[in-house]
Amino acid sequence: MTEENDTLVTEIILVGLSYYPETQTAFFWAVLIVYIITLIGNSLIVMLIVVDRQLHTPMYFFLSNLSFVDICYSSSCAPQVLVRGFAKKATISLNSCLAQGYVSIFLGITECLLLAVMAYDRFVAICNPLQYSLIMSGKVCTQLAAFSWVSALLLTMIRESVQPKHFCRNVINHFMCELQAVLKLACSHTSFSQLVNLATALLALVAPFIFIVVTYVLIGQVVLHTCSAQGRNKALSTCSSHLAVVSIFYGTAMSMYVRPQSKSFSDKDKLISMFYVFITPVLNPLIYSLRNKDVQGALKRTIMRRVLH
Repeated sequence: MTEENDTLVTEIILVGLSYYPETQTAFFWAVLIVYIITLIGNSLIVMLIVVDRQLHTPMYFFLSNLSFVDICYSSSCAPQVLVRGFAKKATISLNSCLAQGYVSIFLGITECLLLAVMAYDRFVAICNPLQYSLIMSGKVCTQLAAFSWVSALLLTMIRESVQPKHFCRNVINHFMCELQAVLKLACSHTSFSQLVNLATALLALVAPFIFIVVTYVLIGQVVLHTCSAQGRNKALSTCSSHLAVVSIFYGTAMSMYVRPQSKSFSDKDKLISMFYVFITPVLNPLIYSLRNKDVQGALKRTIMRRVLH
C-alpha cells in the first residue's frame, strides 16, 4: 500500500460494546458513577490540602499531586467513553485519538513516578524520622514532584517521536483511544517503536514498581523491630493497603505495556485497561487520604469554618 493511501485514514472507529448492546447501559452508569466519585474524592483531597495549613507537609504535598493527576487521568478518558457509549459506530478523528492516547500515557507515567516518590517519602519518615524534615525539605519535595512531571513528559515525547505516522486500518476494539490499540493499525513495521515503547515501559513501570516493593520491605523490617504491637499493626495495615492499590495499577499496566504485543486488541485487554484508567484513580483517595485521621480532621475543620462564617 502506498503512502498516499496510508494517509487516507483520518478518523478512528471505536468498537466499544457495540457487539454487546445489552451491556451498554450498565457500563455507561458504572463509568459515570466511578468518574463522579473520582472527581469528588480527588478534588476534595486537593482542596483540603490547599486550604488546611496542618496538611502542608511533604506527604500531603505529594498526595495533592497524585489526586490532581488522577482527576486529569480519568478526565482524559471518561468523557470520551460516556459520549460514545451508545453509538453504533463511535468515531473520533485520528489526530484527536492520538492526542488523547499520548495525554493518557503522560499522566500514567506521572502517576507511576509519583507513587515511587511517595514510597520514598514514607521510607524516610519511618526509617529516618529524626532527619525527615531536613531530607524532605520544601525544596526537595518540589524537585521530586517536578522530576516526576518532567520525566513523564520526556518519556512521552520519546515514545511519540518513534511511533508510526501512517495507518492502514481505522477500527479499534476498545472504548477509548488506548495507544497500544491505535498503534496496531500502523501500515509499517513497528519493531523499532515497540522496542522503544518497551524500554520506556521498563523505566516508567518496572523500575518504580521494584523500587516501591523494596522500599516497603525495608519499612516493614523497621516497623517489625521498633514499633509496639498496636503501632506495628497500624503501619502494616497502611502499607498493605498502599501496596494493594500499587499492585492493581502497576500489575494491570505492566500486563498491557511490558508483555509481547499481539496483532489485535482483545476484550480481555479492554477490561485490563479499565483498572488502571478508572479503578485506581477512584481507590487512591479512599486508601491514601480519606481514611486518614489528619484528612478527616481537616475536613471537619473546613466544614466548621464554613458553618461559623
